[in-house]
Amino acid sequence: MKRYLVAAFSLFPFLASAQPGVKRPRLVIGIVVDQMRWDYLYRFQDRYGSGGFNRLLQEGFNCQQTFLNYIPSYTAPGHTSIYTGTYPALHGVTGNDWPDRKEGTSVYCCEDASVSPVGGSEAAGRMSPHRMKATTIGDELRLATNFRSRVFGISLKDRGAILPAGHSANAAYWFDDSTGNFITSSFYRKALPEWVVRFNGMRYADSMLAYPWNTLYPVASYRNSISDNNAYEYTLKGESEPVFPHRFGPGDYKAIRRSPRGNELSFLFAKELIAQEHLGERSCDMLALSLSATDYVGHAYAPNSVEAEDMYLRLDRQLASFLRFLDSYLGEGNYLLFLSADHGAAHNALWLQDQRVPAGTLSETVLAAALNKYLKVQFGADSLVSGVFNYQVFLNEPLLLSRHIDRIALKTAVKQYCLSQEGIAYAADMENLASETMPAALKELLLNGYYPGRSGSVAVVYEPGWYSDGKKGTTHGTWNPYDRHIPLLWYGWHIPQGETFDAVAVTDIAVTLAALLHIQQPDAATGKVIGKITDQER
Repeated sequence: MKRYLVAAFSLFPFLASAQPGVKRPRLVIGIVVDQMRWDYLYRFQDRYGSGGFNRLLQEGFNCQQTFLNYIPSYTAPGHTSIYTGTYPALHGVTGNDWPDRKEGTSVYCCEDASVSPVGGSEAAGRMSPHRMKATTIGDELRLATNFRSRVFGISLKDRGAILPAGHSANAAYWFDDSTGNFITSSFYRKALPEWVVRFNGMRYADSMLAYPWNTLYPVASYRNSISDNNAYEYTLKGESEPVFPHRFGPGDYKAIRRSPRGNELSFLFAKELIAQEHLGERSCDMLALSLSATDYVGHAYAPNSVEAEDMYLRLDRQLASFLRFLDSYLGEGNYLLFLSADHGAAHNALWLQDQRVPAGTLSETVLAAALNKYLKVQFGADSLVSGVFNYQVFLNEPLLLSRHIDRIALKTAVKQYCLSQEGIAYAADMENLASETMPAALKELLLNGYYPGRSGSVAVVYEPGWYSDGKKGTTHGTWNPYDRHIPLLWYGWHIPQGETFDAVAVTDIAVTLAALLHIQQPDAATGKVIGKITDQER
């Protein structure tokens, strides 16, 4: 009997090691291309190479009909919704900035006076995710593995690094315009790692500013763009015309953001982080990489510019280089990657008008001033509207209380005035949406974007082609497909080749990741699993 017991126990290590375990990729990489319209996958495809976007399109899985399921469509809500699997109504990030009733002031989504900058300036470094109310998929991966998995965020924009990385991230790094360095805050660590100090010491940003941005090909061959010199684009500092080549001044680190060099710098830092932090060597780790330069170029030049076309042709090459790096470092098939966007962008309104397409601009600042002038006549008080932000009218709540003004009557007057203005299709009482007469689809988008105390009292819905911004460049934030239809490509570990034209929401991304990784969904998730992907994984 003793002999049998010894034999049985001697088998125990072998039996234990043979037990099936949870299978996960070595590394999960989320790439969010800031302001990437879905049609950019195809608009410039004839000049994409085989190793970047076309590799993902041909070898990965393409969710063709992926949309934001809320408005307003801005950077901070977009990144947060991708990684939390829910919309602003539950994660609380309603814009990049918003007037906050609880705090009694306008706030920036990541600003945090309780933390200190690490490696950078006060203005750039006092940031954290503390205003985000939900967990991210990275948080859930950390919790599921008892914090053995490591999670990092990278972006030129602080919000593009911080919000995707989540609350429990090992670190988030972003770019400081005042120094040309990648920095973090004391929310994550007390000092920059030595490898970040060495990376910053290489002064890549200075090298990138030393030579001009010119086109990859002769300008005349850019047939997907309008002429290089046109009336719809902004100029860089020191330029008289918005034309190539674009030159940069020494130390003008803000200019890095408005050129392909910004994405090049982000990819360089991402490669260094993966290697120096040994991601994927001991556990399933995660990297959230946001590419911000596309947004800055889009705002300055608009979708039909040579600059936008050249940006995406260069991004295609940068993406191909990054995929080759991942193949070499981790092994092809050992990493899981998705590529998406936080929002799209409108064509320049004046250019559309010149093509006889309905469009226009209506500044939120101008609208707020006109509203206050109108409301003073109606109610006898100045500044009853504190401002129009994120396509929402915010009321001056303290003044309403002190003057005993009827909120319902005031909101009705706000709606009436807005509806009388050219370019406005609907004005809706955000606190009583059920009673509004408007398409159900618009109601749902507004409701999903509404967070009490952080959203306005009246939503303003512009006509198609209209937006609130200047006459040049472009912007985003509206309900229209050009702002909400985003790319979603999956590639790598357990991802089948194919595509679906089924409706997919931005909130489905994190939920699908949770299913693939066999971990809990983020704690406010409302999305659904994309079955065409996970069914194959089974």
